[in-house]
Amino acid sequence: MSATTPRIAFLASHADEAQRALAELTARHGERAPDEADVLVALGGDGFMLQTLHRHGSLGKPVYGMKLGTVGFLMNQQRSEDLVERLHAAEPAVLRPLEMVAMTESGATVGSLAYNEVSLLRQTRQAAHLSIDLNGQTRLDELICDGVLVATPAGSTAYNFSAHGPILPLGANVIALTPIAAFRPRRWRGAVLKADTEVRFRVLDPYKRPVSATADSHEVRDVVEVMIRESHDRTVTLLFDPEHNLEERMLAEQFISG
Repeated sequence: MSATTPRIAFLASHADEAQRALAELTARHGERAPDEADVLVALGGDGFMLQTLHRHGSLGKPVYGMKLGTVGFLMNQQRSEDLVERLHAAEPAVLRPLEMVAMTESGATVGSLAYNEVSLLRQTRQAAHLSIDLNGQTRLDELICDGVLVATPAGSTAYNFSAHGPILPLGANVIALTPIAAFRPRRWRGAVLKADTEVRFRVLDPYKRPVSATADSHEVRDVVEVMIRESHDRTVTLLFDPEHNLEERMLAEQFISG
């Protein structure tokens, strides 16, 4: 980021509040295209932040979010008057996404990135039957469940936490493997894995019990096999106000009662 006034690209969700903030901020600070900017400022909720990372993450520009949506765990508080000062004082959090490669019944291979999680879910009333391989070795011959997910540390407070998975500290170099409503083995609660683990799911009865795979919001239906691993060459940097950084939020989330 520039040591003086950074070149800012503003990106906003379609929500009225976000569009009003976009107009105010661009009038005050000007506007740059994402590939010409020093920093991207995303105006919206967590869903819009993930959308921004998927669209512009390959640029390698840091992203500062302002909460103008329903959920804002990845966002800073909305305040427009001292934006440049906040950008200079912001603390970085470097995130490494998951890579998903899904093979479908039709023989297609579909790849996608996930900054939060990759989830496999049953498509019908029938429970999914899956096997789980870690680094080429079968660890679970058959998991009967509504689904299963692999979450990054940044995504561990989202769907993973709702499915009773663990919250993972940033920088711990681990990922969470969490079942969703496991029927058998009934007491299996998942696992915490080293981040470089290659996780492979096989759908054991794909025609009778079809399964979909979703990387963040990108869904692939009728999968027969899904491979997930941490990306080796892609990272994104999120910026947070010092008093409310992502690591502190994740810690605080574990001590919320009720």
